[in-house]
Amino acid sequence: MPEIPQLVTERLVLRPFAISDGPLVEYLAGTREVADTTLTIPHPYPIGGGAAWIATHADAWDRGTRLTLALCDPGGVGELLGAISLHVSPAHSHGEIGYWIGVSNWGRGYATEAARALTAYAFQQLELHRVQGRHFTRNAASGRVLQKLGMQLEGVHRDAYERWGRFEDVAVYAILTAEWNAARSSHSDQIGRAHV
Repeated sequence: MPEIPQLVTERLVLRPFAISDGPLVEYLAGTREVADTTLTIPHPYPIGGGAAWIATHADAWDRGTRLTLALCDPGGVGELLGAISLHVSPAHSHGEIGYWIGVSNWGRGYATEAARALTAYAFQQLELHRVQGRHFTRNAASGRVLQKLGMQLEGVHRDAYERWGRFEDVAVYAILTAEWNAARSSHSDQIGRAHV
């Protein structure tokens, strides 16, 4: 595989994580509010866990199974805002998008902007046929992100996962490449560019 790509949008740079980002990942992702909306982020986040997670990224990209990027503010010091990933199933030509944003940057549209760029990359560069996303139904904000990408709700899996002693209903959204291409012109100014 080529190097992990960097994507640029109007307000963000989506770049490969560096090991030095580890402590900030632990701080941002490890807050209860962020961890509570995800299936696997630990709380509290263990010291050294951020670097250990980042160390898995290159191998996953080399295998063609996952692309994980840091969401950064391109201005000034390039502040880390969150993360976005695409889990890829090459055998079935589909991917699943996931993301988290640090609490202080919620409500600014960063997740939508980053997800739009990564979905475009999935269809245009990786030539996937389908991209999906899932969210806990109680996390309506994440559902709005997927809806803004043009994804369709395909159903709700009731009590699909247990998280912190409670069962979670999970909504499943998806978009196919033909649907993405048909809608592309309506948001082409926000799709993003890939720099490899």
